[in-house]
Amino acid sequence: MKRKAIGDVVAGRLGPDQLAANFADIEPTLSTQAAVIEANRCYYCFDAPCIQACPTGIEIPHFIRRIATGDLRGAADAILSANILGGSCARVCPTEILCEGDCVRNREGDEPIRIGALQRHATDWVYAEGARLFERKAPTGKRVAVVGAGPAGLACAHGLAREGHDVVVFEANEKPGGLNEYGIAAYKVPDFAQREIDWLLSIGGIELRCGQALGRELHLAALCEQYDAVFLGLGLGAVNALGLADEHLDGVRNAVDFIAELRQCSDLSRMPVGRRVVVIGGGNTAIDAAVQSKRLGAERVTLVYRRGPESMSATAVEQEFAKSEGVTVLHWARPHRLLSQDGQLTGIEFEYTEAGPDGRPRGTGDRFALPADTVLKAIGQAFDVDCLVENGGSPLNLADGRIAVDSEFRTSIPGIWAGGDCVGGKTDLTVQAVEDGKRAAASIHRALSEQE
Repeated sequence: MKRKAIGDVVAGRLGPDQLAANFADIEPTLSTQAAVIEANRCYYCFDAPCIQACPTGIEIPHFIRRIATGDLRGAADAILSANILGGSCARVCPTEILCEGDCVRNREGDEPIRIGALQRHATDWVYAEGARLFERKAPTGKRVAVVGAGPAGLACAHGLAREGHDVVVFEANEKPGGLNEYGIAAYKVPDFAQREIDWLLSIGGIELRCGQALGRELHLAALCEQYDAVFLGLGLGAVNALGLADEHLDGVRNAVDFIAELRQCSDLSRMPVGRRVVVIGGGNTAIDAAVQSKRLGAERVTLVYRRGPESMSATAVEQEFAKSEGVTVLHWARPHRLLSQDGQLTGIEFEYTEAGPDGRPRGTGDRFALPADTVLKAIGQAFDVDCLVENGGSPLNLADGRIAVDSEFRTSIPGIWAGGDCVGGKTDLTVQAVEDGKRAAASIHRALSEQE
């Protein structure tokens, strides 16, 4: 195809075959033989530390023992009873700092059990076979509205449906899944999110309505009148800004939007990418945006972070993966100003930073510039409180910019629960959102049962 001038953002930098290879499954499932061999390495610890490290409390030695004996149904039941999105979590969880990080074999001269790979092996069997593991209890006649079809909302909906409640899940996007569908690198979950959700919904009692956003088509007051309970799994809808002039230049965009566009692109040869891409941030979103830019054909991708590598929220494994993909990682620098010519982005100037007396990074006055036709912002997300605003203000109490909840995930308004990233907590991870949704469902069920 005919290319534009150097520096332009264009599609088709790589051929279809190369793109297909670049975005294929990064870690295919274990074979049966390999899974059994790996499972037999487990010590099946009593009071296993890996269980404590899992936010959803999966009985890890139990499911691994089932794999070792060839009982995939038993293994999957142990996983999915604790984490109904165990398939996606097996693919995207930072196991190196969770279960595998606490494995007793994780020591010098040895390697931790590949818990994530074994979890994927067991759960993939479920989706391939269409295995039915859970049954609904008798209908209760209670109706619950779940706002948000991300991990927290889906986990909550499934937990309530199992108890016999009827659930309506409202989702602002065209597809359910939240970050699993829109916000994670394509090579981690290729063609998987919707298969997992289809299986989850097969329990029955869950109605999905997409294109329905809180504050637009939906309002809290109306939901409270129409349903016996409401759960909010809203995620983080706002993106932090750089605070620079000309931030709305063509070529400057949010990394989450870039990832979402890529995930929904049916033909990657039509997905545009720049020659020289600069990503600002130090989390998983920054890593995913940088690596995928490289895999789309960007010639030079640079990730810049204002602190040192130990402060990045992306794990050491993710950081090394980005480097192995050809991404240049620069630390101790922050964006100072965007560079442009005739309204076109040409680069970005950074200022070197250092740790101040309070430990926070501060500018040194020393600056450098990087040429760029694309700048992707990945400096964190925030809860979009505007979706809650009714009659000039939020009816729900907030804490640190997110929805305030108690230990039962109840908000300040009776009958409304919330969980996942919109409430914050230990970590903004898929697995933590699933646990929030699961616990909120149990709390809602207790409350509805007490009404009876």
